[in-house]
Amino acid sequence: MALLGAHVPTAGSVGRAFANAKAIGADSVQIFVKNPNRWGAGAFTEAELKAYGRERDRHGNPAVVAHASYLINLSATNPETLKRSRTALKDELTRCAQLGVGGLVLHPGAHLGAGIEAGLDAAARSLDLVLAEIETPVPVWLENTAGQGTVLGSRPQELAALIASCDQKVRLGVCLDTCHAFAAGYAVHTEAGLEEFLEAVETHIGSTRIGCFHLNDSLYPLGSRRDRHATLGLGEIGMAAFVWLAGDARFTNTPMLLETPVGDDKQEHARDLAHLREALSA
Repeated sequence: MALLGAHVPTAGSVGRAFANAKAIGADSVQIFVKNPNRWGAGAFTEAELKAYGRERDRHGNPAVVAHASYLINLSATNPETLKRSRTALKDELTRCAQLGVGGLVLHPGAHLGAGIEAGLDAAARSLDLVLAEIETPVPVWLENTAGQGTVLGSRPQELAALIASCDQKVRLGVCLDTCHAFAAGYAVHTEAGLEEFLEAVETHIGSTRIGCFHLNDSLYPLGSRRDRHATLGLGEIGMAAFVWLAGDARFTNTPMLLETPVGDDKQEHARDLAHLREALSA
């Protein structure tokens, strides 16, 4: 079975991720290593890193994935934004290495009118510059997108082209988001459509580059190009697709992480994970 988990909060201390994960029954964890809506952040203190390590060990050393800041755009046409994006990515990779994170999920960027080819070329240059300047064992996992606006990476072919253009391609992989694939026009709500999407990934990228999955239902219909997540089974994709994917032997021990809406009682992820495990064991 896949390592089922969720994005969890780290308010107060990054080490709190593990207690929060245990509370919802997660076998894997996704975190932000800094505020995702700010460029800068103070460095981790030695005490914070030691506390993080103790908590991780105490909770059985679960798989940890990080998600990069939403501000980063490695295809930015504004020189200052591009500089900030590259600096931010270097900082996040450094933080990930300090925390022993398995991979950093990154949105490929937006071309902002320059065109897909130009945007992919710019992103590849940025990735090469960043990865050449920082030696870290943490790979960058490029996430497929919903195809909204000028955002890059809605098709496996685009992610493949970006990886192929990078000199540092050995340090690149992908994160596959079910909601994004559905919004981009892949019929992952059917068993045949899900397999077609996975075959496209295998053909153009290679399944060995899959670092993790984001398990998200979609609030909007197939091909909407709108990135709005829904609770598993309550959106347009439906529960069956997540059972097929999580039960796929090809992805045993691969983190599959919820990024679905959470309400006031904070128990939606616990219910989603329990529901999914129950369906898998039926």
